[in-house]
Amino acid sequence: MSEPVVGIIGGTGLAEALAGQARPESRDIQTPFGRPSSPVLLWEWHGLRIAFLARHGPGHTIPPSAVPFRANIFALKSLGVTHVLASGAVGSLREEIRPRHIVVPDQFIDRTYRRAGTFFEEGLAVHVEMSRPFCQQLSDRLLSLADGVDTVIHRGGTYVCMEGPAFSSAAESRLHRAWGGDLIGMTALPEAKLAREAEMCYALVALVTDYDCWSAEGGHDPHGDQQALLREILGHLRSATDNAVALLNAAVADLAKHPPRDCPCRQALQLAIWSNKNSVDADLVRRLGPLVARYFEGTG
Repeated sequence: MSEPVVGIIGGTGLAEALAGQARPESRDIQTPFGRPSSPVLLWEWHGLRIAFLARHGPGHTIPPSAVPFRANIFALKSLGVTHVLASGAVGSLREEIRPRHIVVPDQFIDRTYRRAGTFFEEGLAVHVEMSRPFCQQLSDRLLSLADGVDTVIHRGGTYVCMEGPAFSSAAESRLHRAWGGDLIGMTALPEAKLAREAEMCYALVALVTDYDCWSAEGGHDPHGDQQALLREILGHLRSATDNAVALLNAAVADLAKHPPRDCPCRQALQLAIWSNKNSVDADLVRRLGPLVARYFEGTG
């Protein structure tokens, strides 16, 4: 395959931590789904083209439910991004997954309900395969580099994505554990689904900031000083972000040295478009060009 273009999606803390890597070019992009959360920052890192997007906008002003996920992913796709390394803060639903650890999850449970979760709402029926919602090749690449990072990195796990912005009740937290959830967060969905529709490999670096409120195990007391807890969470997030930068640095260097093989993620729409292509409006195909144009060549 051709040289990868790596998209990095993260919070404001990650943007600040990565700022010293280069003097990036800032690109304002308009998409059919509006503007993305922030300008996309472009630079070369270890010889690879990088496109960074701050999920919550400059100054972290966009709450999870208001993140323009479709515009974000479309903007990265339009810039030629092939592989997305995303990061996000999570709470732990398991005693062994401790604050400041990193998890590279392999499954999710989607509990969001206010967010547009597809590029294909009307005029085109598309059903992508999501049984393995995170790119296995890219996730394995991250996990192979774990020894170079000064924290525990867990292989696999189920990420429960809640709507937010409030955190879980204790009863909800226990329910998520009973469902088999390992992590609780607010931002990986519909981001991962949209990346699959955009035929981009997508892996998540989940930064554990605290134990969710399922019990007082592990020193977490849901009835304790909540302000102290929030200060502790922010401290864990800063430390976890430093670890994430180390992992991303190693991953980009490794991708530059060993380009990825072909991956099913990169052909996710090949059998997913169920519409008769001659029946799809040409204006819609043009509007969604970066996503679908190659599948409509010669039609119309």
